[in-house]
Amino acid sequence: MKIQYKIIMLSFFILSMVSCNKKEEAKESSSLEPLAYTLYTTNSELFVEFKPLIVGQASKFAAHFTILGDNFKPLTEGNVTVSLIVGNEGIRNSANNPSTPGIFRLALTPKMEGKGTLIFDIKTKDYTDKIVINDVMVYPNEKAALEKQPEHSESGDISYLKEQAWKVDFANKEITKQVFYEIIKTNGQILSAPGDEMIVTAKASGIVRFSGKNTIVGSAVTPGNSLFTVAAGDMTVSNIDASVKEAKANYIKAKADYERSKLLVADKIISEKEHLQTKLQFENAQIAYNTVAKNYGSSGHNVLAPMSGFVKNILVSEGQFVESGTPLATISKNKKLLIQANVSQNYFNRLASITSANFKTPQSDIVYNTKNLNGRIVSYGKSTSNNTPFIPVTFEVDNQGQLISGSVIEVYLKSSPIENALAVPVSALIEEQGTFYVYVQTAGESFQKREVKLGASDGQDVQILSGITENERVVTKGSFQIKLATASGTMPAHGHEH
Repeated sequence: MKIQYKIIMLSFFILSMVSCNKKEEAKESSSLEPLAYTLYTTNSELFVEFKPLIVGQASKFAAHFTILGDNFKPLTEGNVTVSLIVGNEGIRNSANNPSTPGIFRLALTPKMEGKGTLIFDIKTKDYTDKIVINDVMVYPNEKAALEKQPEHSESGDISYLKEQAWKVDFANKEITKQVFYEIIKTNGQILSAPGDEMIVTAKASGIVRFSGKNTIVGSAVTPGNSLFTVAAGDMTVSNIDASVKEAKANYIKAKADYERSKLLVADKIISEKEHLQTKLQFENAQIAYNTVAKNYGSSGHNVLAPMSGFVKNILVSEGQFVESGTPLATISKNKKLLIQANVSQNYFNRLASITSANFKTPQSDIVYNTKNLNGRIVSYGKSTSNNTPFIPVTFEVDNQGQLISGSVIEVYLKSSPIENALAVPVSALIEEQGTFYVYVQTAGESFQKREVKLGASDGQDVQILSGITENERVVTKGSFQIKLATASGTMPAHGHEH
């Protein structure tokens, strides 16, 4: 009995030790913190999480792929292969589709310990890409992995998951040193370029009639299109109908006199001098008749478009009486425009250094650059006038169809260059009670809110004097959504590797 009792107790002790070891192993495994990497190429952003690699244990990867562009959107189709190379040995695993939009779930079971290289190969219908993570350790066991694991510390970063960012307009940008410019901010106006507009005038006196859709403001016209008709009606003076009839009668009489004169001078009945006088009267009558009869029809005198363009303004009303020479409409090609900025006299000594400008209309957030519009500086004023204390600075630019002559604009004149400046898009800024902040992306799903000190702004970018450093990635779209998610207090936790 005693022997049996000792055997039972020994068995119980062994089972207890095995159970403790398993619990200890489970405890060690659960305490392994996942690794996270965020890398960029021209086309893609990779944010991947996985537990430390251990020989003989399957490691699961949650690889988040974002297509870079104006808006960072998830990769929804394509093939992703992950390869692990340690020494001369390599293993790989592929996924033909994401498990959820943007997230490809992969797994590898390392066979050899040591420093390795992880390679992610992406193939889509639009592009192929390769992302490499160097110096990834493969541990012989969990104990070795735990010994090398850094102590966990709270960073205080804001968590904003990829799944959230993919649902909104989101983008970030690596901030590098660049050439910025000293800025003179002012207002101005878009004007038509010389020779780009033409005023259509009445060629005769009479009552104006519009010629259909061509006389609607904004209508496209080509040379020869009828715009107006000027008719005499029952007018007793300045009657175009009477003028045409009179000129025609004079022309017919002068022509008959000239034909008769040719016969008389041949027979020596009249002198050569009298014949030449008759010929001159005929030619003058012919010119007068052709002039008044040009573009004249049964409904009156037709006023035609002199060039291609569009109807910018209608300067008369239908049924209005006009004198010959009265402006009727303005036709504009709208191909060239003038950007005229009104500059304070305080900046007179800097005008010669101005080479280009940004500008925008109050109705739109689009910022135009004169260089991108093939612009050139035409002139800058050397003095002011009695009507305004400002000095005009004028650029000529191509109109790409989105600018309207007469529009009031905000202008950012670029003068002396500032070398090695840090600048972020204006859209990256968040203002709180006069203080400006940006969100810096420190990892794939981690962000820091940074207070920044601003320099000059050109309407599109703003110089950063302090608060960020070169090569940090700043959120350029979606800052407000991060702020709202942070304020709500419902930020999701990390953890994708499972």
